[in-house]
Amino acid sequence: MNLTTRPPRSPRTRLGGYVILPRMLDKGRAQLAGTNGEYHYNCPLDQHFITFTGVDPEALLVELKAGKGDGEILEWVTANAKSKHTELEIKAWSAWQESRVPSSVENREYMHEAQKKIAPKRDDISGWFDLLDVDDYVSFGGKA
Repeated sequence: MNLTTRPPRSPRTRLGGYVILPRMLDKGRAQLAGTNGEYHYNCPLDQHFITFTGVDPEALLVELKAGKGDGEILEWVTANAKSKHTELEIKAWSAWQESRVPSSVENREYMHEAQKKIAPKRDDISGWFDLLDVDDYVSFGGKA
């Protein structure tokens, strides 16, 4: 995984019903390879997944270092999550994450400033996932 040549998967991409997880795995693999570029494993976005599942991010990194694929990692997450959730709870949490918007004045200002730099003419960016997707696209040569 070389995140200096392409972005990680969208935060919307799901694994086992979880949003954020595939992106987090991409960043963890890239960190281990020294090719994470501007991306950070266990960042504030990743922390939403960590908090929801109770998975230890350092233990997850050890599993990634062992070369496990996404399916094996999902099995490990299911077995090692401190917070056990039903399929319906995971779907609801993922849907909520997808629709999350800045909830404080400071976060709204941050998002507004970031959007002004990345995609000033776009009026369809309202949530964090929207901003991340367009930022990834523009960062690797796309036009907003």
